[in-house]
Amino acid sequence: MDEKIRRGLLYDFYGDLLKEHQQEIYKEYAYEDLSLSEIAEEVGMSRQGVSDQIRRCSKTLEEYESALHLLEKFPRIRQAAEDIQKTRDMDVAHELAKQILAQL
Repeated sequence: MDEKIRRGLLYDFYGDLLKEHQQEIYKEYAYEDLSLSEIAEEVGMSRQGVSDQIRRCSKTLEEYESALHLLEKFPRIRQAAEDIQKTRDMDVAHELAKQILAQL
């Protein structure tokens, strides 16, 4: 998976667990793809301070993923949900729903 996409998805899944200030910095990094200097200017920090925050946030988000595996499970759950939408067979839909619930 592309690193930029992974950063965004990790933030989507776990970003709310970061402190507000960390969210602001990491969001600019993950979504806006701003440079460290641009982020530092926006939040009133040094470039090194922003770099340190991003490194800590990345580590924290990866730890959440290691514990919860939501990013890993997401493609399978999404596919099962799409299959439920396509099927007209309620038995198949029920089985797919069971698969989704088992992964959560």
